[in-house]
Amino acid sequence: MATRDLGQYESAAEETQPPTGSSRGIVVVAGLTAALVAALVVGLSASEALVLLGIPDPGPLTTYGLPAVRAAAEIAAVVMIGSLLLAAFFVPPQRSGVLDVDGYRATRTASYAAIVWAALSAVLVPLTLSDTSGQPFRVAVQPANLFSAMGDVEVASAWRWTAIIAIVVAVLARIALRWWWTPLVLVLAICSLMPIALTGHSSAGGSHDMATNSLVLHLVAASLWVGGLVALFAHARRRGAHLDVAARRFSTVALWSFVVIGASGVINALVRVELGDLLATTYGRLVVAKAVALVVLGLFGYSQRRKLVPRIEADPGDRGAFARFAGIEVLVMAATVGLAVGLGRTPPPPPSSIPTLQEVELGYQLPGPPSLANFVTHWRFDLIFGTAAVVMAAVYIHSVIKLRRRGDTWGTGRTVTWLLGCLVLLLATSSGVGMYSPAVFSVHMGAHMALSMLAPVLLVLGAPVTLALRTLHPAGKDGVPGLREWILAALHSSYSRFLTHPITAAVLFVGGFYVLYLGGVFSATIDNHAAHVLMNFHFLASGYLFYWVAIGVDPAPRQLQPVTKLAMVFGSLPFHAFFGVALMSTTSVMGEWFYRSLDLGWNDDLLADQKLGGSIAWATGEIPLVIVMLALLVQWSRSDQRTARRTDRAAERDHDADLAAHNAMFAELARRDREGDW
Repeated sequence: MATRDLGQYESAAEETQPPTGSSRGIVVVAGLTAALVAALVVGLSASEALVLLGIPDPGPLTTYGLPAVRAAAEIAAVVMIGSLLLAAFFVPPQRSGVLDVDGYRATRTASYAAIVWAALSAVLVPLTLSDTSGQPFRVAVQPANLFSAMGDVEVASAWRWTAIIAIVVAVLARIALRWWWTPLVLVLAICSLMPIALTGHSSAGGSHDMATNSLVLHLVAASLWVGGLVALFAHARRRGAHLDVAARRFSTVALWSFVVIGASGVINALVRVELGDLLATTYGRLVVAKAVALVVLGLFGYSQRRKLVPRIEADPGDRGAFARFAGIEVLVMAATVGLAVGLGRTPPPPPSSIPTLQEVELGYQLPGPPSLANFVTHWRFDLIFGTAAVVMAAVYIHSVIKLRRRGDTWGTGRTVTWLLGCLVLLLATSSGVGMYSPAVFSVHMGAHMALSMLAPVLLVLGAPVTLALRTLHPAGKDGVPGLREWILAALHSSYSRFLTHPITAAVLFVGGFYVLYLGGVFSATIDNHAAHVLMNFHFLASGYLFYWVAIGVDPAPRQLQPVTKLAMVFGSLPFHAFFGVALMSTTSVMGEWFYRSLDLGWNDDLLADQKLGGSIAWATGEIPLVIVMLALLVQWSRSDQRTARRTDRAAERDHDADLAAHNAMFAELARRDREGDW
């Protein structure tokens, strides 16, 4: 947008903005509270941590400064995320799609918070190096020491990447003036949490797959809850519009965040500490204290949901009680954040047994060689994709029931295919197949073929977007846009048109295999849990995009004829087959060093297993092809039937005028033949 328009925004924001010193003040107090609690908690276990780690004391500046700075940084991060959440989904934009004043102020707050998040993350780099090496901060911060050691310490490198992402968020949040930017910037802001979430206690030792996944869910849910509350408090203090809608939507986010935080927290704690150590160790007592804090926050949320939200909905101008209550809740949340940071700095009790090589690398012990019995009987629930499969199935069934109670119909075939797709996703990630996937290349390839070739076909045929559009209530002409409007905005965006172009969808779908496996990405990241999660997501998302374009019954930005869809499928088939042949023809083992480190005696011939994976990749393309062909034939037939019905209706309206004209033409031709009139 032009500078003149930006100036108008600034003027409008200042004119409609009452003094906000109290909202800024509560954020500063929250940051100080979190920092103080974190430093106090670390004081209880600092000497214990130094003894267990066997490193020298880096001095009080690092010992107490690191947790204090990190706690303050995390407060800045949640303010950034919550402000973007408010701008994206709690307050409406203008009819033109440009942010309204409330959304603009929220994105500007997010930009400032992102700058603080970036600055404190940068400070945490030398603090982390000082803590890891045992050197005083003044030594670690020297440029020669800083730049030489930064890449060698995983946590320090993670803070560096966090600072970089936060700077990008700060810039984008500052220049984003249209609504459709805000969800994208929100996703990027959440991604800024990931570098540090994938390091530390949860990324090492036994069950690190469970611990890492649970921590990711924990941090995302906590950021949305705490950040959303801070943003809602500031919105109330600013006397922003639609506070009743924002409070109601935040209440839903808070409820689900509480459930996710509670479940993920229990799982992460059980991975790190045994039940008998909960009250016998410092780490265990801190876990109990954090659980108590969560219960207290849950009671706050319950009271807010039962009393204050209805009060705001009845009288949106009655903001005083809500602002006071939210301010107190923010401070309790800040103390909980500080407690969580202190817990992360406290070493957990040593494990009762020394983990095996498999447990160190995979997070668990495999029961033996892969077999059908092991695939069926041994399960390890994937907290990300397994949970996604269960939630997707539950939400779909709930929507179908809601639709039918309203008196509308929904095809049983669509429901069956969607549930089968969810089942394939669950089996590929959480059954024995998911367990063996990181350790055996052929099983890994089978799982990824299921995620990219089979599950997406079934999910696409379930028509989830059509179901959502039929189930969700429209906001109305003067209503605040909701989930239905956001779905429609995404469908009609220029990004969707680009992604649903047949060439784009095919390149993302087929090209991913070549880049990941033949391009060396797989070998370079084979021991990285986060990379494994991203690979699963890529295959599922790219497969869904491809089959949405090829056979999707949902509305799409581009309407393709069945012949074009058929050409798209057959055009990509040779590239997929060639990828399988290329894998079968390889003479070197991808990720051999990792597979050898697992010391699996029953998987010695790694090259043969890799060739088996190539044959699986080559053969599995036939199964979805059959489903795609059947779906296209059905769509083609239904298209002809719809055309015939339209023709019949037109004939009824004009009394077969087209047919009469057609017959008249042939009668005239016959007359000319008889009379030789040419």
